[in-house]
Amino acid sequence: MSRRNRLLDLLPEKGLAIIAAAPVKMMTDVVPYTFRQDADYSYITGCQQPGGIAVLGRECGLCMFMPEATPHDVLWQGLVAGVDVALETFKADSAYPMSRLPKILSEMIRQSSRLFHNVNTAVPEYTNLEAYQLAASNGKVNNLYAYTHELRWTKSSAELKLMRESASIASQALLQTMMHSKVYPHEAMLSAKVEYECRMRGAQRMAFNPVVGGGNNGSVIHYSRNDQRIADGNLVLMDVGCELHGYVSDLTRTWPPCGSFSPSQQELYDLLLQTNKECIKLCKPGTTIREIHKYSVEMLCRGFKEIGLLKDDWSSYHQLNPTSIGHYLGMDVHDCSSVNYDRPLKPGVVITIEPGVYIPYNFNCPEWYQGIGIRIEDEVLITDAGYEVLTGSMPKEVKHIAALLNDCNIAVQAEGWNGVRDVSI
Repeated sequence: MSRRNRLLDLLPEKGLAIIAAAPVKMMTDVVPYTFRQDADYSYITGCQQPGGIAVLGRECGLCMFMPEATPHDVLWQGLVAGVDVALETFKADSAYPMSRLPKILSEMIRQSSRLFHNVNTAVPEYTNLEAYQLAASNGKVNNLYAYTHELRWTKSSAELKLMRESASIASQALLQTMMHSKVYPHEAMLSAKVEYECRMRGAQRMAFNPVVGGGNNGSVIHYSRNDQRIADGNLVLMDVGCELHGYVSDLTRTWPPCGSFSPSQQELYDLLLQTNKECIKLCKPGTTIREIHKYSVEMLCRGFKEIGLLKDDWSSYHQLNPTSIGHYLGMDVHDCSSVNYDRPLKPGVVITIEPGVYIPYNFNCPEWYQGIGIRIEDEVLITDAGYEVLTGSMPKEVKHIAALLNDCNIAVQAEGWNGVRDVSI
């Protein structure tokens, strides 16, 4: 209820918000992809099924239009939440079957001063209404993102509890996968292993298709094939995350399944690790992702030049890393995209810190660096005191990775990795 009231406070007088549920996407003519609800619809209604449209305004409160299931639908797809569930479970102020939407919503639109809707999930059930099209032609229709992303940007204590749990699940799953990699050095097996471990710990789904890039594949930023064997001596880059009750995690580790880094691999890895740790130290209220990114570029450029990876032409840095140092995280992986990276961070905001290097196999550099891809990504919560690393239980020091892969658990504890989250003082 507080989310709805806070959104109403942001809307202008007689403003009306229309939020449609995510559509069902089909793999074939009869096989759907796994459904995932639109984050804004879920945030405002709590409803996880497709086919609904929610309307929010000061005059009507929350009005939900619910799908009407036929006996055929129930037989093949199961029961569908209807008007009664909207009122009793989702606490809508009013609810109607979808067949009544044209008349009721048209009147609501005519009485409103401005409309705000979720452009990505807009559906003809309301965009084809004459009243909506008239409002659009008069310039009275706007994107709702500016308001919902503002609300979702800062997380409540309940949301942070879920994000900590989601990060913990992903970290534990990746830890198990890392130990699995020495015996099963194959991208497909590691992808299957991390998803199994996430689901066994309670995650509803993966936040995205895991990136499991062995050898040269690690230099492909969003590599997705995950179908190659990882050659002995090569690194594997795994970028993974899971979703727990609507909140996602996102972390990356890079390691050699064989158990030891080569000198050139470790040289690059140490630079990325130091950049990761120094950038995390910058995370505090008042700083911005843009400022942290600028610092990371300066640090990596200097390091790349010192080891001979970059010559005098610093512009080629962007061939090695065209990505930002991080992004916002929450209900979506790249959360709250309408909030730019110049916004000063504040307590309750969660970001990623993910320095990386992605060296093409034909890049003009010493051959021992060619084809290497390394990323070290952590989730960081901004706190009143500074930061909390939500993925701090996942090892990233070279000595801890080596101990883990070589089954030296006692050494891992002795060297200082104790499996707890990193919190600034």
